[in-house]
Amino acid sequence: MDCPSEEQSIRMRIGDLQEVEALRFDLAERVVEVWHRGEPDSVREALGALGMGRVEQRSTTTDAPLPSENDDHQKRPLLIALLINALFFMGELTAGLIASSMGLIADSLDMLADAFVYALSLFAVGGTALRKKRLARWSGYLQLSLALFGLIEVVRRFVMGDTLPTVAVMVGVAALALVGNIVTLLVLRRAGRGEAHIEASWIFTSNDIKVNALVIVSALLVWATNSGIPDLLAGALIFIVVANGARKILALSR
Repeated sequence: MDCPSEEQSIRMRIGDLQEVEALRFDLAERVVEVWHRGEPDSVREALGALGMGRVEQRSTTTDAPLPSENDDHQKRPLLIALLINALFFMGELTAGLIASSMGLIADSLDMLADAFVYALSLFAVGGTALRKKRLARWSGYLQLSLALFGLIEVVRRFVMGDTLPTVAVMVGVAALALVGNIVTLLVLRRAGRGEAHIEASWIFTSNDIKVNALVIVSALLVWATNSGIPDLLAGALIFIVVANGARKILALSR
């Protein structure tokens, strides 16, 4: 278990088992603790079906209180990350359409994709597995549709030709998105790392910063070459990443 998508896969696979009381994840150590009632056979079977190379380290009984996932200290940074990504999705999409930049449009969809994941994490707190799977399925279909539409538009612009994107808008908006993601990292740092949901948010936001930097670099290449090709290549790359994320979300919703 080495990434947030695998955490979500485990939650969806065993979250609806009646004997499972709580889960505790450690992404850094690739460990999940399952707190359950009764025999662990069904839990072992469900985890083994995931094909992640399950290795049982130990099994013990305890009277300790269950780990709580209904902690505002965990939920607040996720909510802030969700709001920042949702706002920049709308802002970057609008700016991308105005500036004719596929890089900004693709970056906006990457923000939307992350917003979906944060929403899934929030639903994991107190939400039923069935409700979470339905949300994952619809968000995955929407995300995949938008990514495929974006790739088609990139091909159309490459074949038909298009006006040069506005470099100043690309750099300015991508820089603002970069600042927004840095603010998110600071919020997550204050919340403290180690909890699975916080760690997942940290990973997503760190990746977003790299995407923001890619858009800025592509804008500078557009200015240097007087060609829109760098913007199209950046957009295509980001759309592919978004489509792959949608594929993973749809796999989790099964």
